[in-house]
Amino acid sequence: MAMGEDDTQDMPPTAWAVLGLLSFPGERTGYELKKWADSSLRFFYWSPALSQIYAELRRLESHGYATSRRSGPEEPRTKRAYAITEAGRAALSRWASAAQDPGAPVLKHPLLLRVWLGHLTDPEHLRALVHEHVARTQAELKEVREALGRADGVEAWGHPQVALRWSERRLLAEVELAEAMLVDLEGV
Repeated sequence: MAMGEDDTQDMPPTAWAVLGLLSFPGERTGYELKKWADSSLRFFYWSPALSQIYAELRRLESHGYATSRRSGPEEPRTKRAYAITEAGRAALSRWASAAQDPGAPVLKHPLLLRVWLGHLTDPEHLRALVHEHVARTQAELKEVREALGRADGVEAWGHPQVALRWSERRLLAEVELAEAMLVDLEGV
C-alpha cells in the first residue's frame, strides 16, 4: 500500500490525537503538546503521558506526517519543536473524515466500580467517596470553563470550543448524577 492510500488504519488513536494537536498553527515541543492535551483533550478523551506523546511524535515523523527542528545553541536547554506536514494534514483530514464508525465511548468509572462493590464496604466511606467525586468534578468543571475562556475569540479554535462546551455539559451532568447517587445510596 502506497503512503496516502489508506494510512488511517495503521496508527492508534493516540497518534491521531497528537497529530491533531499539531494541526493548529505553530510549532510545539512535546512538553507543550502535553500541556495542551492536559488543558483540552483530557476533558473528553484522555491526556496521553509525555512518553506516549514522544513515541507518537517519532511515529508521525517516520510516516512523514510531522517534522521537527532542534533549538539553536543560544537556548540554555536544547528543545525539539514539531510541526505538521502537508502529508500529515492530508492524512489527518482523511482520518477525521473517514466513514468508519468511531465506536462507542468507553466508560471506565472507578467510583461506579466501588459503588457496585458497595456491599463490601462501609456505607459512610462510600458516601464520602461520592462527595469527593462531586468536589473533584466541580474543580474539573472550573478548569473546563477556564479553558473555554482562553479559547474564546481564537478563530482557529472554533471546533475545540465545541468539544469543550460539550465537556462542560458532561461535567454538569456528572455532578447531577453523583448527587442523585447520594440519594440512591440512602435507600440501600
